[in-house]
Amino acid sequence: MLERLNEAMEHIERRLTGTVDAAELARVAMTSEHHFRRLFSALAGMPLSEYVRRRRLTLAGAEVLDGRRTLLEIAVRHGYGSGEAFARAFRAMHGVGPGEARREGAPLRAQPRMSFRLVVEGSSSMRYRVVEKDAFAVVGRVARVPLVHEGLNPAITEFVRGLDPAVAARIEALSDQEPRGLVHVSADVDDSRAEGTELDYWHGVVSGAEVPEGLDALHVEAGPWAVFEDSGPFPEALQGLWRDVFTQWFPASAYRSRPGPEILRARVAADGTTAEAELWIPVERVPD
Repeated sequence: MLERLNEAMEHIERRLTGTVDAAELARVAMTSEHHFRRLFSALAGMPLSEYVRRRRLTLAGAEVLDGRRTLLEIAVRHGYGSGEAFARAFRAMHGVGPGEARREGAPLRAQPRMSFRLVVEGSSSMRYRVVEKDAFAVVGRVARVPLVHEGLNPAITEFVRGLDPAVAARIEALSDQEPRGLVHVSADVDDSRAEGTELDYWHGVVSGAEVPEGLDALHVEAGPWAVFEDSGPFPEALQGLWRDVFTQWFPASAYRSRPGPEILRARVAADGTTAEAELWIPVERVPD
């Protein structure tokens, strides 16, 4: 898998002055576009679109200092429709405008080419199983919240605290299958997984029962799920579990992620410092 990802990285380099198409990159990496975007963000620490933008502006910076092309030629060459749009993007990355950089020879920032390699870390193992589930519904309450990579998410905390205890108890009583009990569900997440992008957060249960009036429902198709177990400091261990699944498990497994909600069943200790968790990720086998 890592070899195919690196072929996709070479593909990006050859198309920085043209069109970088995520679907084409996914074909080079021999995976789905959905999984490629997710895996890239997890491994690179930034969305694919941001990496491409930084690489283009790195090359553009070198051309600005070189002086052989006009600034407008450089802008068009790197996909900007106007000199103004290029100048804004250039300043956002390099801290100076292209004209100023050319006149004064200002120091610029660079995004190095990325490649991926396998690093063996630690001696801990990842506990997982693959489960086939029939169609079901996530039943509960939903809110649109920003994505937070580290620490507690204030928007989620406020949303959960605002739920009527009677409604929460009514929701929990509808749980009738794995993962049992109240769960935290992320859906309609931006493929970039960038900090601050929005997602639908569901506070609910997994159920096959008829949805009662007054509650929200997310209907989920049948399919396989990879289930990961972990425990540790709260919330760091839970957030780290997502990262480890995409940076360690997927590159070495016969599965890839598929579109669908991600379900977290967490049991937080009474003192709020540690938690035990199950993370459910919708998956499919990688075609032979």
